[in-house]
Amino acid sequence: MIRAYTLCTGFIELDRASMVSDLAPGQRWTVPVLSFLVDHPRGKLLFDTGVHCQARLDPVGRLGPERVKRLTVKSGEGDDVVPQLARLHLIPDDVRYVANSHLHFDHCGGNEFFPHATFFVQRAELEAARRPGGVPSYSPSPIDFEHALDYRMIYGEHDVFGYGSVVLIPTYGHTPGHQSMVVRAGKGAQLVCASDACYTRENMDRDVLPNVLWNASVMRESLATLRKLRDQAGATIFYGHDPAQWEVTPRAPSPVM
Repeated sequence: MIRAYTLCTGFIELDRASMVSDLAPGQRWTVPVLSFLVDHPRGKLLFDTGVHCQARLDPVGRLGPERVKRLTVKSGEGDDVVPQLARLHLIPDDVRYVANSHLHFDHCGGNEFFPHATFFVQRAELEAARRPGGVPSYSPSPIDFEHALDYRMIYGEHDVFGYGSVVLIPTYGHTPGHQSMVVRAGKGAQLVCASDACYTRENMDRDVLPNVLWNASVMRESLATLRKLRDQAGATIFYGHDPAQWEVTPRAPSPVM
């Protein structure tokens, strides 16, 4: 049996217009940072590792002064990946696989706590993150991901367990190698963890992109792919940072699948 759980791995306050580009600037809101634990018979997989706990205690030291000008970490004690796993009576060594949707600080900040896991990251993502001089409109921080970890670079769609139950799909555009996750538990039950390929339901319903992105045309194609999974295939979409959805989402230790 496959079970999936949502974990809150941080809260961030920022300008809503950064996520929904046709809104007027100046509307501050607080959004959740989500990770997902898939309990699979062949091993536990964690999708994203959230905001590092140090970002709450020393935001300038961890995130840098420029990023702190744009956003505020609103996490409380326990709103990071290790104590969230403890809600499921798990420790990091219980996790066999980690998949990073991308390498922004709020999605890979906890990577260092999983030294024995195998990490799945799109090749384009890791290469762009490590490129000398960086990539325009993409600025990950090595402090979040550049650790002695077992990174397995993948290219495009990747079937983690080999029979379609957990599949990582390319949803490029927000970053050069962004990926989302599809979980299928039989009898038509299907959920999609979109991460930042779609911040909120509003982005999908109104077909509006965020301001924070690498390539708008590519991201629009990815958004269309996710919309097709929702509207035609009947999948439940978990948006990357949707406060309204989070309010009605079952929290670990209750499963969402």
